[in-house]
Amino acid sequence: MPAALLPGAGCPCGRLGASGKPLAFAQCCGRYLDDFAGTPAPDAESLMRSRYCAFVRERADYLLATWHASQRPPSIDFDPGVKWLGLEVRQHRQLDATHAEVEFVARQKSPGSPAVRLHERSRFVHEAGRWYYVDGDTR
Repeated sequence: MPAALLPGAGCPCGRLGASGKPLAFAQCCGRYLDDFAGTPAPDAESLMRSRYCAFVRERADYLLATWHASQRPPSIDFDPGVKWLGLEVRQHRQLDATHAEVEFVARQKSPGSPAVRLHERSRFVHEAGRWYYVDGDTR
């Protein structure tokens, strides 16, 4: 099992706690992935980080549930053997009470290929008490 998936491992999203040490998955994004109905992500950045973790853990259920219905695909297929290498959140902008943007860079590597960077400015909307990913522009 990859280290990022081991119980007690630091959260794949890389968020640091007040001590400057990585938060454990259960205290960070795990609470959103494991209790979607009862624990919505409190802001767009937390939702984006939890969606990154859902890609790492291949949690299509969470990705689809947090994708706004206006843009949600019917299904998600994961590329076999992809290894997620890290996430850097560059900016989180609250545009108004119900809209936000998060700029990030996620790195991944597919077997037999060089690592690639996904640089995106994602748009989020807050509806019915929770944040949803709408879409994004890649750079």
